[in-house]
Amino acid sequence: MTEPQRPPISPPPPPRVPPAPPPPVRSATNGATTISNPQPRPTATPSASGSPTVISSQPVGSSPPTVISSSQSAAGAVAQTTVSSTPVASSAHRPTAPPVVPGMHRGPSHGSPTLAEIVRTAFDKGYSDVHLGVGEVPRFRNRGEMDPTDWPETDRDTFFSWLREILSEEDVQRFEETLDFDGATQYDFARVRINIFDSLRGPAMVLRLIPLKILTMEQLNLPPVFKDICHYHKGLILVTGPTGSGKSTTMAAMVDYINKEMPKHIITIEDPIEFVHISRKSLIKHREVGIHTRKFDNALKAALREDPDIILVGEMRDKETVNTALKAAQTGHMVMGTLHTNSAVKTIERILQLFEPEQQEPMRISLAESLVAVIAQGLCRTTDGKRAAFHDIMINTDAIKDFIRRGEIEEIEQIIPRCTFDGMCTMNQSLYKLYEAGRITEETALEMSPKPNEMAQALRGRV
Repeated sequence: MTEPQRPPISPPPPPRVPPAPPPPVRSATNGATTISNPQPRPTATPSASGSPTVISSQPVGSSPPTVISSSQSAAGAVAQTTVSSTPVASSAHRPTAPPVVPGMHRGPSHGSPTLAEIVRTAFDKGYSDVHLGVGEVPRFRNRGEMDPTDWPETDRDTFFSWLREILSEEDVQRFEETLDFDGATQYDFARVRINIFDSLRGPAMVLRLIPLKILTMEQLNLPPVFKDICHYHKGLILVTGPTGSGKSTTMAAMVDYINKEMPKHIITIEDPIEFVHISRKSLIKHREVGIHTRKFDNALKAALREDPDIILVGEMRDKETVNTALKAAQTGHMVMGTLHTNSAVKTIERILQLFEPEQQEPMRISLAESLVAVIAQGLCRTTDGKRAAFHDIMINTDAIKDFIRRGEIEEIEQIIPRCTFDGMCTMNQSLYKLYEAGRITEETALEMSPKPNEMAQALRGRV
């Protein structure tokens, strides 16, 4: 007897599994993270740090999104996340951090000093320059040598916060466009010359500290012939040397001496203004290229119509400025200027080389008639940790004038060491005096000498 066929048993349907909610959508708002939950979600478990992490289960549209804020310690510990299950206030009433605008820079990072503190430290310790740059620790120029500091490496935000301490927003934008900036600022204890530039690692700047108090010739131990030079009524006085050799300090001491002793009208044309003089017996007017005038040459030509006795030109950069300075010296004015040359003889050669060969002969005649003196200067480290100036001084005597007219410039180099009674001297003679006085060592004298073989013979008593 066969059993009746039963219908096949179908397998039970699989249990219904609710679809997984889509991942939360994150968006950065003012530095915080906003999590928008399209589906209601349960309360989360405590975080690994021990602080409860609570996420609101409110569906979208019923209340504003919950904001999760992270706080991190300065030591770099793992951030702790705290979220309140209480609905937050609407965005219209919630205090938020100011928006981060492209190009906007915050204040110094933790541990970085302000620029005023850096400059004050350099001034108190007698340093001459401050070097700052992105990706580098701040450094000081300590009497010719570079000294690093213990401050942290500079980041971009810190650097631009320093710029905004001393520059206007327009100046900062101008630097970002041109990648170069020259200027000056002043604190209550020092004046600072500023140069900002871009580099491989990022923007950088160098600050040259200029003391508000102008040292006298006696305090600088300058030779007595410097005062004699100041008493000339017309002519061209050149103070030369490499960058950082103290040219501006020497010229400031000379102008200060004239200011205290003589009733003169002095006009200075500089880029930027460095030492600021207060009128005493003399009347002093300062003009800065780029602010009070467009070019050195323009200001120098205008100065001839401003009834000056003395015109100080911060730097004689081109033949137009040199030519105008010579004309001013020939028309009865005293002109003081600087060049970046290492000796008195090279200064004459440099001036003549600015002109075409067919112009050099008349320029030699003009230079022979106008020149008063050339002072080439350098700085060396002394045994007491300070610095002293050494000089190559050429006074334009009749013999020197004759050599300049004839173009026999090399012969002047042989005359200078034999004319000490006129106040002339070579750098080797100046260094040897410092060595005899015990102010510098034999190694320093040889290192700074332009002619070390001759210097070595003098130190051994052979000259």
